[in-house]
Amino acid sequence: MWKGRFAQDTSSLVEQFGESISYDWRLFPHDVAGSIAHARAQKNAGLLTEEEFSQIEKGLKEIEADIKEGKFEFRTSLEDIHMNIEAELTKRIGAVGGKLHTARSRNDQVATDTRLYCRTQIDNINAGISSLQKTLVEQASKYAGAVMPGYTHLQRGQPVTVGHHLLAYVEMLQRDRGRLNDCRRRLNISPLGSGALAGSTINLDREAIADELGFDGVTRNSMDAIADRDYIAELLFIISLCGVHLSRLSEDLILWCSSEFGFVTLSDAHTTGSSLMPQKKNPDVCEITRGKTGRLVGNLMNLLVAVKGLPITYNRDLQEDKPPLFDSVDTILMVLAVNSEMIAAMEMREDKCLAAASDPMLLATDLADALVKSGVPFRSAHELVGKAVGESVKTGVPLDEMDLAAIDPAYTEEMKSVFSLSTALAARTNPGAPSVENVKREVERWRACL
Repeated sequence: MWKGRFAQDTSSLVEQFGESISYDWRLFPHDVAGSIAHARAQKNAGLLTEEEFSQIEKGLKEIEADIKEGKFEFRTSLEDIHMNIEAELTKRIGAVGGKLHTARSRNDQVATDTRLYCRTQIDNINAGISSLQKTLVEQASKYAGAVMPGYTHLQRGQPVTVGHHLLAYVEMLQRDRGRLNDCRRRLNISPLGSGALAGSTINLDREAIADELGFDGVTRNSMDAIADRDYIAELLFIISLCGVHLSRLSEDLILWCSSEFGFVTLSDAHTTGSSLMPQKKNPDVCEITRGKTGRLVGNLMNLLVAVKGLPITYNRDLQEDKPPLFDSVDTILMVLAVNSEMIAAMEMREDKCLAAASDPMLLATDLADALVKSGVPFRSAHELVGKAVGESVKTGVPLDEMDLAAIDPAYTEEMKSVFSLSTALAARTNPGAPSVENVKREVERWRACL
């Protein structure tokens, strides 16, 4: 590539140290697409004849097909996917292949390739999230009326339904999809034509190239276009946050699978055993998901630290943007797929959930609400119920069986009607509350949305 300037061959150790073809080979379809669009603009500018363009286009498509079929031999001496393809093109069609790099640099070439790659993978991740959401919605429909405790501080708080709980994760995942769509819109701008950092004296039609590649427009500053890796950082953040959401879901399922909770049974196909303890059935998918989230967060940190001290524009450090990107994309796609399959097959143990939700203490807030409805200020009502709870704990008499009027005359006999799970849930009719009817409506809304 640079033999005109250098008198010595590159050290073989430097070749090994500096190569990126071992991982950036996966950019090949985007590199080919960008090269064809670039060549077409060269033809339209009179730099290539129709015949020369046809040779380049045909050669590039043949190379792409060979790579897809595993017939292409990559060479580390050529460093990256760009030079491997260009060198092979020149080998196949002769000197015409040497014209392809006119008015572009590997700097704007890789910036274009990675944007195209990220755009494609955003669509794939979006589809993976949608699939998991649909699975969660169907399970929420199945268990729309299954009562379970809701927790704060991992202590039983108030009754909810399994359906309501599962739909909470659908909401989280929808925010991830919104962020992906925002990221896609921001990255969908073509940097091709920015050259090494200052464009070129050979001015190709950048808008036409962008249009052919499906971009919404072109970058407005050549230096920023070459230096920018914000879109990768943004995508890695979104992936890591999605991983955090899935890790939280995993933690819930891990707890629910335990003997202490016993709320859910995962299928044998999605659990593992122990090499020593024959009784074990371990929620490994959940645990590995939780573990891989650290990897996703680490990949984001990897990129941010690599970029933080770089002067504008291109620095070779930016070669290190792709390993964390590729790893995070591969990881989140697998995590989404395996979790969707596992959740579709899981069975909730409704009897265990109901038993855990049947503690009358979970309706202590409802008792305070009943006092408020009779005219007692909430802080006073909170204190009165607190006294009743304390007495219940002290005496061992369940809260719903206590003589509440003996504690304070503000209590009436009718207030004991709050100690009904069906009544408690049915009363929660506000949007976002866990009444069974609300959950069913949300299920239908999500089905239409997804």
